[in-house]
Order: sequence, then C-alpha cells, then structure tokens
Amino acid sequence: MNIINRLSETKYVRSAIHEKADLSAFREKPTLRIITGVLAICLSYVICWPAISALGALSIYLNKPLLIVIGGPLLYGLSHAVFLLGMYLAGEKYTRIFLRWATRVAMERLLRKST
Repeated sequence: MNIINRLSETKYVRSAIHEKADLSAFREKPTLRIITGVLAICLSYVICWPAISALGALSIYLNKPLLIVIGGPLLYGLSHAVFLLGMYLAGEKYTRIFLRWATRVAMERLLRKST
C-alpha cells in the first residue's frame, strides 16, 4: 500500500474530503479579534528585520556595538512574541479551515494521479 492511500485512510483526510472542506468561512466579516491578530502579525514583520537593520545602522553610526549586540536579539524576541500573539488572536480558526481545504484539494489530486 503506498503512502497516498495510507494518508487517505486517516480520519482527518476522510472527513475533509467527505465534508468537502472549503474556504467559505473567509467570506464572513472578520471580528475585531481577528483584525487585531492580523495587525499584530504585520507589526511583527516591521519590528523584526527593518527595526533590527535600523538599530544596526544606528549602532555603527554611534560607534556603540553593544546597541545591536543586546538590542538585536531583544527586538527579535519581541517580534516573535508579537507574531505569536497575532497567531493566537487570529490564527487558529482560519488556519484550521485553510489546512482542511488544502488537505482536501491536495489529496483529491494525489488520489486521481495514483489511480
């Protein structure tokens, strides 16, 4: 038995295919929590490399290497925490919906090719 058939027999894949998992939930108006989560995720990207790059340039300009040595990892950690907060606020529901849909589409295609 090949891996595609074994995957298709799992409960998750069978339910995604049987229930015809789709992306219709994305048509609903997003809640304030979801909007806040997406904004936090976007903010985490701004905090990360652009802010760290600016801090590095400032560190060179001021000739204070400890500024980037200490501040860089702190900013990176902060951006990671903000990203996780955003995923917590916005991610779970829509991530599950998207993954079920992607599983259904991928497995249907793989099953068609394997037969």
